Amino acid sequence: MRFLPVSLTVLLVELADLDETLALFASLEADPVDGIEDMVPAARTLMIRFRPERTTAQTLAGAIATRDLSAKIAPSDKLVEIPVRYDGEDLQDVADLTGLSVAEVIRRHADSTFTVAFCGFAPGFGYLVGGDPALQVPRRQSPRTKILAGSVALAGAFSGVYPQNSPGGWQIIGTTPLKMWDLTRDPPALFQPGYRVRFYDLEKRAAPIKASSGKTAASESAPGHALTLKVLAAPMPALFQDLGRFGQTGQGVSSSGALDIGALKAANRAVGNPSDCACLEITLGGFSFEMSGRAVMALSGAPCPITVRDATGRETVAETYKPLSLEPGDIVTLGHAPRGARSYLAIRGGFAVTPVLGSASTDTLAVVGPEPVTSGAVLALHGERPGLNPVSLTEAPAFEHPAAGDTVVLDVIMGPRSDWFTASGIETLSAQVWQVTPQSNRVGIRISGEVPLERKDKAELPSEGTATGAIQVPHSGQPVLFLADHPLTGGYPVIGTVAEYHLDLAGQIPVNAQIQFRPVTRFADIQPSRA
Repeated sequence: MRFLPVSLTVLLVELADLDETLALFASLEADPVDGIEDMVPAARTLMIRFRPERTTAQTLAGAIATRDLSAKIAPSDKLVEIPVRYDGEDLQDVADLTGLSVAEVIRRHADSTFTVAFCGFAPGFGYLVGGDPALQVPRRQSPRTKILAGSVALAGAFSGVYPQNSPGGWQIIGTTPLKMWDLTRDPPALFQPGYRVRFYDLEKRAAPIKASSGKTAASESAPGHALTLKVLAAPMPALFQDLGRFGQTGQGVSSSGALDIGALKAANRAVGNPSDCACLEITLGGFSFEMSGRAVMALSGAPCPITVRDATGRETVAETYKPLSLEPGDIVTLGHAPRGARSYLAIRGGFAVTPVLGSASTDTLAVVGPEPVTSGAVLALHGERPGLNPVSLTEAPAFEHPAAGDTVVLDVIMGPRSDWFTASGIETLSAQVWQVTPQSNRVGIRISGEVPLERKDKAELPSEGTATGAIQVPHSGQPVLFLADHPLTGGYPVIGTVAEYHLDLAGQIPVNAQIQFRPVTRFADIQPSRA
């Protein structure tokens, strides 16, 4: 058993195999250790998030090191059959890698009986084990930026089905029309840990496919509410966000939430809302809306110019981080923010938005949460309610927002896979300035550098849990900095993780800015202790 640092509040337990991982996970669920917040099991690791005010990484490691890992988890008798069109774009590559014909690859995959070992990467994504060993193939050298939902794929000892359109590096061998994740179904995930799975070729056996709406909850309909906000312009769809969706990792659902948590809390405080109230996260400004009645708003985060035009046509200019009273018919328009990337709009009383799995956050990778807000949407508002706090007049940004062309310094906790890189690769991480590319989004910041990060070899890393802020490095050596909508698990080594206190800043870095990483720790295994 090995204990590896991930961040200031996360560690990774490395074990011998999947059986030990599942045994430790079951042991900690049955007999929890004080301070553990969440756990993510994977192929041969267990990622643990803990509360630093309750325990330390060393104390936690000490409490885990003595656990009995001999228990086996009995598989379920539930069998799920998946129809497949074996038409994947990597099917010939898989045949070449295995030395088999395409027909033999299809036959062996369809003849295998798999078991869902664990869920991760995205809601409904089950890691399937037990397939034909001859079909074990490496991931692609560079992950695709988009793989279509329903893609059936292979990577290492696993098979799986992508539940949503998402980036990924697995080898695609086919597609299925079945939905892997559907919030109208109970449970939403078609694959559950322990289920047995078989695939069959649709060319040889047809099957009726049940349609599903797949709709997610959104803002409550406006007619039942006296106060509404009508969206007049949204160059980029705005997203409902709150503090995040926690406690759902067992379903493969990550936390999501606002990319700048401090700004979201400040906007809520400015109008007197509880700090966890949902706000609209607006990217790059240009957003405009009309109020149906009296309200108090505040805008935080990226400093968009704010213009208010009243019913008579008179225009006034307002400031960010301050409460602003609005009258019926007022039209609010946000200009383009010269710095930063995301602004947060709070309305006193809050938006009447229905939580999904305990949160109003919209997860863009998992497609969980309220629908994106576009032009023409009419959003219901709660308005004044008993128990609201006094309006704050003293809010201010926690840092200077970066602009395109600026260099942003981010502190990094080295690990958990720093030892997969050469000394030159470790040095390159901090010595080189990295360019933020236009392919960046809420899932992660894609960055490029003249010198790729050099690995010791091309070994495959079994999929393991990833944390927000993780700097994941695919075979290309060009890293991705994971943000709030990142996949729950990943299969490329993480050289380091941005310190939690710099995550809000990372969420405000615009395209064409630069990043310089500053390691604040040296990589070393966590030594268990008793306290």
